[in-house]
Amino acid sequence: MKQNGTLSNIQSTEMVEVEEIGNDHVFSSIETPMRADAFAMDDDLKIELIEKHFRHIMEIMGLDLTDDSLKGTPKRVAKMYITEVFSGLDPKNKPAITLFENKYKYDQMLVEKDISVFSNCEHHFVPIYGKAHVAYISSGKVIGLSKLNRIVEYFSKRPQVQERLTVQIANELKEALQTEDVAVVIDAQHMCVQSRGIRDSGSSTVTAFYGGKFLEEVTKKEFLSYLGM
Repeated sequence: MKQNGTLSNIQSTEMVEVEEIGNDHVFSSIETPMRADAFAMDDDLKIELIEKHFRHIMEIMGLDLTDDSLKGTPKRVAKMYITEVFSGLDPKNKPAITLFENKYKYDQMLVEKDISVFSNCEHHFVPIYGKAHVAYISSGKVIGLSKLNRIVEYFSKRPQVQERLTVQIANELKEALQTEDVAVVIDAQHMCVQSRGIRDSGSSTVTAFYGGKFLEEVTKKEFLSYLGM
C-alpha cells in the first residue's frame, strides 16, 4: 500500500508540474515536437480516427450527438484539424520558395507589415491571433511578397508557442533568402489568457527576432519606426 501511495504521489506531482508548465507558457525546443511516425497515416485515416475520438469526448461531456446541430461536429472538427488549422504540421504543405535576382539593386530593408496570424496554443488548443511584421535586407536575391505571408501562415498552422513561432519564421526566412539580415515581430493575443485562468482580455504578447544587420541599433530602430513601435 505504501508503494502504491508513493506512486500516486509521484503521478500527482508530475501532473501538477505538467499543468504548471502549460500555465507558465514555456516551450521545449525550436522544432515543433513531432513523433518519428507522425506521417505514417494518410490524412483520410487521421480524419477518421480524430472524428471517432472527438465523438467520444463529446459523449463524455454529455452532449446529444443525435441532435441535428451536433451530429456532424466530430467530422467537421476532424477535417478542420487536418486540412486547415493544423495543416502546417505536414511538410508537404510547406510553401515552395522561388528566388529572383535583385535586378533593381534595392539594398534597403523590405518590410511586410500586419500579416495576419491565426494559430493555436499547444498547451490548451485555443486560438492565438494577431499580426506578424517581417523584414529583410536582400543579399542579392528576393522572393515574391506573398511568400512572406505564406511562410507566416505555414508555421502558424500548428499547435504553437509564440516564441517558437517567431524563431521558426525567422529561421525559414534566413534559409529561403540566403541572408542573416532578417527581423520578425509578432504581436498576438492568446485565448488561453483571455478566456481561462487569469481571464485578461486587455493584454497582448510581443515577441521579436533580430538577425544580422538588424542587431545594429540604427537598423533595428528604423524597422520598429515603420511599425510605429
